Amino acid sequence: MAFQPIICPTFAPDSDEIIKRGHTLFPFFLQMLELTPQEQQIADMLLPFLEDSDMFLTRIHIKPTNNIKVFLDADSGLNIAKCAAINRKLYHAIEETALYPDGDFSLEVSSPGVDEPLTSPRQYQKNVGRTVEVTLVDGTVHLGQMQTVNETGIVLHIKGTKKEAPKEIELAFEAIKTAIVQVTF
Repeated sequence: MAFQPIICPTFAPDSDEIIKRGHTLFPFFLQMLELTPQEQQIADMLLPFLEDSDMFLTRIHIKPTNNIKVFLDADSGLNIAKCAAINRKLYHAIEETALYPDGDFSLEVSSPGVDEPLTSPRQYQKNVGRTVEVTLVDGTVHLGQMQTVNETGIVLHIKGTKKEAPKEIELAFEAIKTAIVQVTF
């Protein structure tokens, strides 16, 4: 599999429009997702439906049974109505292009779920202020509140213990293996 660039609609090169919508423009406005050619075709059909919205693609997975799973997120939250609307439009587009000539496919559009790792700068930005468990490439695990996100990484606030004072640590994206938002009650 090769990395294919996916252009995030609200991270298009027109930074003035992005700033008006309240988004942070990262210098790398291309997300890099590892997609098969078939997944890339689905992504190419999907992206026009995400334009002029706060929704963005996080992952596509196609099972051998032609079950297509599209995972989206949105800056303002992703509800069932948004997923259903995208599902209808994308299903129709897939049928029109005859990607599956016999119609033997199913399509699911949903959010990634709470146990899925963050995959894009927009997801990190959206979750500033929340507690995340970050596993680094070297196996080190940090649990803390995400304070800031910039083009190179994140800053975590780690609570203190009886033996250690609270601290803030900077983690580069390239050093992060996974970052998962923790649900706290």
